[in-house]
Amino acid sequence: MTFWAQWLTAAFALCVLLFALVVDKTNVIGAQYRLQAIVALLGSVPIYSLLRVYYKHHGYLIGLARLLSAWLILLAALIAIAFVTKTSELYSREVFLLWSSIGFLLQAALYLPLHHLARRYQRSLQAQRVSIIVGTCDLARELAHNLTREHNETVIGLVHPTDEPAPADSLFPVVGNLSHLRELIVTHRIRCIYIVLPLAAAEQIEGLYIDLLDANVDVIWMPALNSLTLLNHSVSEIDGKPAIHLNESPLTSYPTAALTKAVMDRSIALLALLLLSPLLLATAIAVKLSSPGPILFKQHRHGWNGQIIKVWKFRSMRLHDDQQVKQATRDDNRITRVGRFIRRTSIDELPQLFNVLQGRMSLVGPRPHALAHNDYYTGKITAYMARHRIKPGITGLAQISGCRGETETLDKMERRVELDLQYINNWSVWLDLKILIKTPFTLLAKDIY
Repeated sequence: MTFWAQWLTAAFALCVLLFALVVDKTNVIGAQYRLQAIVALLGSVPIYSLLRVYYKHHGYLIGLARLLSAWLILLAALIAIAFVTKTSELYSREVFLLWSSIGFLLQAALYLPLHHLARRYQRSLQAQRVSIIVGTCDLARELAHNLTREHNETVIGLVHPTDEPAPADSLFPVVGNLSHLRELIVTHRIRCIYIVLPLAAAEQIEGLYIDLLDANVDVIWMPALNSLTLLNHSVSEIDGKPAIHLNESPLTSYPTAALTKAVMDRSIALLALLLLSPLLLATAIAVKLSSPGPILFKQHRHGWNGQIIKVWKFRSMRLHDDQQVKQATRDDNRITRVGRFIRRTSIDELPQLFNVLQGRMSLVGPRPHALAHNDYYTGKITAYMARHRIKPGITGLAQISGCRGETETLDKMERRVELDLQYINNWSVWLDLKILIKTPFTLLAKDIY
């Protein structure tokens, strides 16, 4: 509801602004500008929704940054449509530039008070919601903390799931056990009960749920799945029955967002290839002159869902026997002088832009490792191969977080995998944009060689 209220306000303001600028310029609102308004309105819904511009839990700066990103994408789409349909000459450049600049300022001016009101209204509703949590595990305490600090919900305390003496907890007190639950509901006027118990307690959960059917409270079960490595987990409904997805690929669970990611990947990759073509040509010549051998190094790697793909790089090493795949080290004598420079600056990775155009890779995702390395680490690191549930990327969360270079210890690879899974679990178009923006500032890190 908050999205539509804020979107409608902004959309109305943008249309008024556009028509006012047109009337000031031409004294009449032409059909092309009415069409522009309609296309802008229709296009803004999926763009603003995917970037979660009006998400109520965002801070003001994050919200404004997302608003700017969504507005720029929308403007780029309008320009592209005008270019493809050869109708750009029908529009006044002055009107479009003024609408583009003033339009964002107008949206920002509306966003700040509306976002404040939406958050305030949400917090007032949450403050009226009094809750209690059945369970005393770490997940129960974490839930209590989040409900209190982030959602402004009143949590009376925790309820021990057995009739044994309850352990003490200073921050969120254990207010009793299951035998006291009915009394606690009446005394504190509880409106919501969160059940945080493991799957092993299914029979107890069923009995508790049946017992609370006549208590006039909302009952929410949050399975304690801490022991499992979850991947892009979610809850859905299949034939009217709830289904918990423990391990799902983001590219299949969110097809619309995946399409947006694919379009963004190929558009930026094509633009980058055009802009960097002089650098690519110069590098190709330098590699060819540095030592005998091909310009490009093509190696089989695991791609999306474990499929074997060929990843392209500028060759940075002399030709050698590659029967035993060995990671490059800091003073590796296989690396040529040109190769050392292009590896240090990550120029050797640029041919992977062609892999992105082929649809085999993404701009952002887990970096693909050699097949031999995957065989080695599978079984040694929990959920290692789960990082292939999304397309591999030229850059990724692990790379901008300092996990680059040689992984000579198991701990380093575990940290890289942990960040890759974190990226998959939190994937969004906005996260991709942030990683792409941060990547250039990490290219001269000391662990690149």
